[in-house]
Amino acid sequence: MTPPATAMLPTIRLDPSLRGPLAGIRVVDLSRLVAGNMLSLQLADFGADVIKVEAVGTGDTLRAWRETHPDHPEGFDGWWRVYGRNKRSLALDLRDADAMGWLRRLIGTAQVLVESFRPGTLEAMGLAPGALHAANPGLVIVRLSGWGQTGPYRDLPGFGSLIEGFCGFADKHRQPDGTPGLPNMALADMVTGLTGAFAVMAALREVEVRGGSGQVIDLSLLEPMLAIMGPDVTNAAATGRPAETLKIASPRGAYRCADGGWVSLSGSTDSMARRVFEAIGKPGLIEDPRFATNAARLAHDEEIEAMLRDFVGGMEREAALALFRARGVTVGPIHNAASLLRDPHVAARGVYVEEAGAGTVMHAVTPRLAGTPGGLRRPAPRCGEHSAEILAELGAQPEDVETLAKKRAVRCG
Repeated sequence: MTPPATAMLPTIRLDPSLRGPLAGIRVVDLSRLVAGNMLSLQLADFGADVIKVEAVGTGDTLRAWRETHPDHPEGFDGWWRVYGRNKRSLALDLRDADAMGWLRRLIGTAQVLVESFRPGTLEAMGLAPGALHAANPGLVIVRLSGWGQTGPYRDLPGFGSLIEGFCGFADKHRQPDGTPGLPNMALADMVTGLTGAFAVMAALREVEVRGGSGQVIDLSLLEPMLAIMGPDVTNAAATGRPAETLKIASPRGAYRCADGGWVSLSGSTDSMARRVFEAIGKPGLIEDPRFATNAARLAHDEEIEAMLRDFVGGMEREAALALFRARGVTVGPIHNAASLLRDPHVAARGVYVEEAGAGTVMHAVTPRLAGTPGGLRRPAPRCGEHSAEILAELGAQPEDVETLAKKRAVRCG
């Protein structure tokens, strides 16, 4: 019988007292959906006070991304549970003048502001960077958009799928019938979020260590994706033609085993290719001019692929893994999300943890800092859960909050 998916996972209790190395940094997050939440999650996991400013009625759009589940009739909000963790929620109607007044006061107490409005919207709201810096000179302002704050495409919609097609990723990952392949995940948003978190830390260092001023970070979804695409454009500029193959090394690929499992294998160096050939009982291939170098192997990749498919296809996955590992070959299982949770390495490293009492499984804080690690302090908040608390920190009296609530300019709890 297959064990429960979470049977091996460490259980973790949320600890509100954890500080983390970014304690004392306040981040006001006006963004929506994935990229901004990925960015602010990195900061929140390491102790920053991230305040999600959400719409009174619906909250962050990410809350609506739900998976069907028999135990959750309204859908399971896994996206929000993971990417909303360690944050506080302030729900305001930004069309209300009084609510905007409190938002300006909040931004005045922050070190970082994150927004993902269309270019020009922040200015239309009366929150132009120049005005914000006049009141808070050290503020780091991250402006997330699909295409950037400048250029002929700045006003076009910029969802991640468009970027993944535009940047060459889809062309590079064509399906067997030639159809460009888009990733089945929010790849551009995730990469941009990680890039943005690094950019924030670089800008904060300029303020805190060098005594510099705050600045604007113009963060598009496009450029981080281009940065991870490898040298294809460099090579195309030099040769005058696009890359002609998806593969960068041979042997390299995914191979189906006799029991239906899959393994990934890579022989990206000559010495590793030699080990692969030895493992499949063809040690002399590495001396054959057709297979002696990576360039030659790529030219004859179909022959190598046929050999590997036949060899691996005749073995069950665990046997194939054991054989190749014994030969020192770089090989590993191809998991899905469910089987990943049962992998002993994942469990031993605590890559995923289960929140005690809630039963929510999520990735642990990453990366791992030995001296000042991040941690899980609080669950993803309800929309407006901390509104009264945050407004009180800004000097609001109970009657101020009540006045805002009566005209639905704030949502509490």
